[in-house]
Amino acid sequence: MSVGSAKVSVVDELVERVDDQDRVLGVVVSRRQAVREGWLHRVAVTVCRDERGRILVHRRSEQLSRFPGLHEVVVGGAVDVGESYEQAAARELAEELGVRVLPRLLFTFLNRSGSSPHWLGVHEAVVPDAVAADPDEVAWYGWLTEPELRSALLEWRFTPDSHEAFSRYLAFRTA
Repeated sequence: MSVGSAKVSVVDELVERVDDQDRVLGVVVSRRQAVREGWLHRVAVTVCRDERGRILVHRRSEQLSRFPGLHEVVVGGAVDVGESYEQAAARELAEELGVRVLPRLLFTFLNRSGSSPHWLGVHEAVVPDAVAADPDEVAWYGWLTEPELRSALLEWRFTPDSHEAFSRYLAFRTA
């Protein structure tokens, strides 16, 4: 995440607390506090596909405070104060991959599989094969077919959000 020209940790972002129905409560807190206290807040992620239908998988930088070095199926982060899920997803794609696209919100769900409970807005976007990944966020990325990704999910170390979001994404696509 960047604020102005300074890099800050994602856990220092300001987020809005939401209730168990994903309604904004009008209370602004730091993401660090929301995670520590288990307060619900919003996170936006995107499943990135290329023109051939492959899915972008990346390994998080070792310098990140949350899940360093683990792989992810989604790109994203906290929804900032006053942002929609779609705005946050687009901002995160620009920050982490240097890609300017408008992702499509597919669904939201109350995710309890990460380091704290949060509402997760899952998006999808078609992005170029070559992206300009921010090395402070992304240590490696590659494109996998769905069968390759299913195997990787069993063999590689992924973030908890990746498993939950991807299984729901596949269920959504087949429904």
